[in-house]
Amino acid sequence: MFDSKVKNEQADLLMEAVLRLNTVEEAYRFFEDICTIPELRSIAQRLEVAGLLRNRVTYQEIARRTGASSATISRVNRALLYGAEGYNHVLDALAEDGIEIK
Repeated sequence: MFDSKVKNEQADLLMEAVLRLNTVEEAYRFFEDICTIPELRSIAQRLEVAGLLRNRVTYQEIARRTGASSATISRVNRALLYGAEGYNHVLDALAEDGIEIK
């Protein structure tokens, strides 16, 4: 079983809420309510960075395409290599549905 570093009752509620979203529109509505626009853009950017890293795109090219800093790219790379496997799970699921980050 996975032992989360942030698990508590509030985080549990958030994760349960996310699991109940059924459409992209519902997800936009929820995340636009709970995140600031910069927070949401940052999260989206990190997901794109993760996909590009998995496709072995260079840091320089990732920075050019996404606008992400080298620190952000490095942080995402560390998560891919040593993290909780969350990025990999989501990227694999997206790929199964034909959604790939190139």
